[in-house]
Amino acid sequence: MTSLILHFAFYILIFESGCAEQIRQPTRVCPGKETVAESLSILRSRSQSAVPLKANGQCHLQYHVEGKKHEENFPVKVWVNPPAEICVQGDVAFDPRGIVLGSNEQEFWLTIRLKEISTYWRGSWAEAGYVDGLMINPKVVLEAFGIMASDSNESWSLSKEKTFDVLTKSDEQAEIIRKIYVDNCNYFVRKIEYHNLELKTKNSKLIVELDKYEQVVKEFFVPKSIKITKYGESVKDLTSITFSLTSVKSDSINSKQRNFLFTHPEPKGFKHVFINVDGNWIEQKQD
Repeated sequence: MTSLILHFAFYILIFESGCAEQIRQPTRVCPGKETVAESLSILRSRSQSAVPLKANGQCHLQYHVEGKKHEENFPVKVWVNPPAEICVQGDVAFDPRGIVLGSNEQEFWLTIRLKEISTYWRGSWAEAGYVDGLMINPKVVLEAFGIMASDSNESWSLSKEKTFDVLTKSDEQAEIIRKIYVDNCNYFVRKIEYHNLELKTKNSKLIVELDKYEQVVKEFFVPKSIKITKYGESVKDLTSITFSLTSVKSDSINSKQRNFLFTHPEPKGFKHVFINVDGNWIEQKQD
């Protein structure tokens, strides 16, 4: 049962869609940037302009359990407090907190109350990195909203592909870890690829597609269409989640709201509780 739950969890929380490889082509052709430093400087500048925000919309989730495809459509609310705090609440099966994803600077958590699963996950960033085995990755969602992690320029290279600047991050062995496709004209990120070396899962790839950008404040834009697709060994390993946001706006978050939204909930009422220890999920005994 435990292995089934982890299998299910790994596939739900990495949002996806079957045509994630299709990236929307800009209608204009622009020269793009000449250097890695120039390209990353623009993306970092926009990230540093990020403000606390709230978003509402719909979510479409596809996942597989024991080879059988499941789908859910539900309202979703998102709060982001840069640079590290996020809260995603999915109203699933008449439960406004049927799915909850959260993180702060120290830790992350996920809770799911569905017919197929009642499980709680929590871990610390110091031990977990990009969080294998978790359905939705809070770092990926933050980056989809334009919140970039600090990184040196040395590990990146810049190339051209049709109407995109393509930033590629590689490891010391020149193996690709991540690719970012940027529209040459407005310099919005349209696609992010996370390869298996960063995900630490054999033959896995995570594709994030971004569209319908809306200005929140000066120099900070957020995509209202976010599609996250996880590819594995076969089609039955495919999992996706698509956010179709109807509103995105800056939002002040007071201390009371912050404590509620960005502090992990207690693991009460869940059938299974997992804590991440040194990158591994360890199930806790329940009283």
